[in-house]
This record gives sequence, structure tokens and C-alpha cells, in this order.
Amino acid sequence: MRNPFKYFKTSPEVIRLAVMMYIRFPLSLRNVEDLLHERGIDITHETVRFWWNRFGPLFAKSIRKRRVEMRFYSNWTWHLDEVFVRINGETHYLWRAVDHEGEVLEAYVTKTRSRKAALKFLRKAMKRYGAPDQIVTDKLPSYKAAFRELGIAHRQATARWLNNRAENSHQPLRRQEKIMTRFRSVRSLQKFSAIQSSVHNHFNLERHFYRREEFKENRSTALAEWRQLAA
Repeated sequence: MRNPFKYFKTSPEVIRLAVMMYIRFPLSLRNVEDLLHERGIDITHETVRFWWNRFGPLFAKSIRKRRVEMRFYSNWTWHLDEVFVRINGETHYLWRAVDHEGEVLEAYVTKTRSRKAALKFLRKAMKRYGAPDQIVTDKLPSYKAAFRELGIAHRQATARWLNNRAENSHQPLRRQEKIMTRFRSVRSLQKFSAIQSSVHNHFNLERHFYRREEFKENRSTALAEWRQLAA
């Protein structure tokens, strides 16, 4: 494998740190620049922008590949939800599939919430992860039509409050969207949501399930694995 950091004067550790800070936390490019300056790292916010555009997809791909191979996700129950995002005054929809443990499986942007859009999103997710045993959604008619065409209509569940897990999965993106003063293009939204989902999965420590000692150990392991990405 070719070294992706070969022609960069900055150390890979600094690049990984900058990308992690921008993707994982609700920080602007200038916030990351200022925080790195406190650590004695003198770069501009445009450098941070270049790094996350260049290395973000690479890190996300490594995380997804490892988690699919190790099967960290579950096909027991999927939660699907769509949220509207304004791009240059036009409404678009970000679809998200989450398993019952909070693992973000797929994020996909469309212009409509039609049957065709739902079908394309479902086929994309099922091609990578297979079909789930149960799918929890809201009462959007597009889901029912898409499930009927795929032959899995009997697996849909639409009970009230049952889909909170998928709705909560949108919160990190909403916080970042506010910091970024909205997205400028569909491509940037799709790219950022896909990368952010992978980083969220990697650092999803489920602290409410573990004692403090176990949580600290899991956090250290996740950070150590992050530092080895693209090594």
C-alpha cells in the first residue's frame, strides 16, 4: 500500500489529530486551528480543510472495512429515518440507517422522499450489510412502498417512539451544520455525513453500558486504533 502521507511535511499524527477534532467534535475550521496553535502546531484553517477532504474519506474507508470484516453491526433490527437539510435554499433529505446498538450503517442524500429515493437508499444499505430481521421506521408512505417492492413489507414496524434511536443519530450532524452555517452542496453533505458516521461508529463507546474502568479502557483502545489508521 502506498504511503498517503509520503509528500506531506507535517507528521501523520498531527494530520490525524486535526481530522479527528474537526469530524468528531462540533468545531469550525478556525476552532481547530486555534486549538492546535495552543499545542504549538502552527497551521491555517485552510490546511485543516484540505486535510479532512484528503484524508477523511481514507480514514472512513479503513474504519468501515474493519467493522464490516469484524461484523460490529447487527442485522437484528434496523432503524431508518430521514431529516431535511437546506442547501442553498433548497430542501434535501439525509437518510440514515442505524442498527439497534447505535451503529450507523448508511447515510445517503436525496432531493425527495419518494418511493424511488427510499428504494435506492435501502438497496445501497442492504447490498453492503444484508437484509435485517426487522426495520423500524416512521409512517412515511415511501417506506411501505419500497418494502413492498423488495418483498420485506412484513418486517416493518412503525410504533410510536420506537424510532428514537435513528432520530437521535442525526444530532451530531445538526450540531456540526450549525457550526458550519449549513452545507454548500449535496456533494459536501454526502461526503461529510459518510465520514462523520464512520468516525462516530469508531468512537461509539456506549459509556452507559460499562463501568468507568471499562469505559476508559475502551476509549484508550479506540484512540490507539485511530492513530494507526493509514499507517
